[in-house]
Amino acid sequence: MNHLFPVIIAGGSGTRFWPLSRAARPKQFLALASASPLIADTARRLSGLAPAKNVLVVCGRAHARSVHQILPKLPAANVLVEPEARNTAAAIGLATLHVQRRDAEGTLAVLPSDHAIEDAAAFRRCLSAAAEVAQQGYLVTIGIRPTRSETGFGYIQIGEPLTAGGRKVKRFVEKPDPQAAEQYVRSGEFLWNAGIFVFRADAIREAFRRHMPELSEALDAISGWLSQSRRAREVSRSFRKLEPISIDYGVMQKADNLAVLPADFGWSDLGSFSSIAEVRSSDEHGNVVLGRAAELIDCRECVVFSGQRPLALVGLSRMVVVDAGDVVLVVPRGEAQNVRKAVQAFKARGWSRYL
Repeated sequence: MNHLFPVIIAGGSGTRFWPLSRAARPKQFLALASASPLIADTARRLSGLAPAKNVLVVCGRAHARSVHQILPKLPAANVLVEPEARNTAAAIGLATLHVQRRDAEGTLAVLPSDHAIEDAAAFRRCLSAAAEVAQQGYLVTIGIRPTRSETGFGYIQIGEPLTAGGRKVKRFVEKPDPQAAEQYVRSGEFLWNAGIFVFRADAIREAFRRHMPELSEALDAISGWLSQSRRAREVSRSFRKLEPISIDYGVMQKADNLAVLPADFGWSDLGSFSSIAEVRSSDEHGNVVLGRAAELIDCRECVVFSGQRPLALVGLSRMVVVDAGDVVLVVPRGEAQNVRKAVQAFKARGWSRYL
C-alpha cells in the first residue's frame, strides 16, 4: 500500500514498569514481550504492510538516539522529534504534516510503540481493511473484542455495518466502573479501544480544524517552517503553547465521521507487570521468569525479572518481583498498577537518580 504511512508513537515515558523503565529508558525500549524491545517488535510486524520508507516514528529529543540505535535501518529523516511533549494529538498532527509533504493522498496508520500483538499477519490484514474504510473519509479506530470486564480500558460502542468489515461508532466511553464494564461485555455491543487509528491525512487535518482549532493553527504555521531549519525556534514555541491532550479527547470523542474495525489478533497493551503473563510462557506452576538468576521454590503465578545477582523466592503466590540492579520492587500482581506510588515516594525522598 504505497499511500499508507505507519506512524509509530514513541513519546511516552510512563512509570508502570518502573524500576525497569526509567525517564531515559521508557517502556517502549524494554524487551517485555520478546527478546527485542517493544518498539522493534512494532516496526518488525509492519513488514509487507507499507514500503519501509513510509514508516515514521514520533518521539522526544531524549529518546531520538535510542530510536536510531534500535531501528538502524530507519532513515534518519523518518524519526520525527517533537519540539515539546504535548500528548498524542500534537504528535499525530506533526506526523500528518510530514505525510502530506510526501504524499498528497497519504493515509496514516497510528500505532502505539509499546503494545504486544500475537498474530502479526492478522494485524496487517486489519490495518489494510481499516485503510480501505478510511478512504471514504472516516476516522477509523481499531476495536478489540473484549475477553473480560476490564475497567482499565476505554470502550467503543459499535453501530451499523460499513464496507471492509467496518462499523460506525455510536460513542466512546472512558474507563468505566466494574458494573458498567460487565454490562458492556455482556451486551456484545462494545469493543476495547486499542489506541490504534487509521485516517487520511486530509481527513485528520480537517478534524483538527473543526475540533482543535488551536492545534490546527499551530500546524498551519509549522507546515511553512518545516523546510526552514532556522525556524526551529518558532516550531518549538508553537508546541509549547499547545494544550497537552490526547487524540481520543481532542478528536475521537467529538467527531461524527468515526468508524471502528473489530479485531482479534492477540492484543495486549502491557499495562503493568502482571500483564507480562499474557505474552510470555510460564512454567508448570504459572510462574513467568525472565532472566537466569532466579530460583523459585513453592511459588505460584509469580512474575519475576532477575538481574545479575541470584534471586531466591520461597512460598510466594501471585507476586511481582523485579531486580533492576540498583532497585528491587516487590508487589502483589493485583496491585501492579500502583507501581507509580513507589515512584512518587522515591521522588518525595529525593531519590531522583533511581527514576
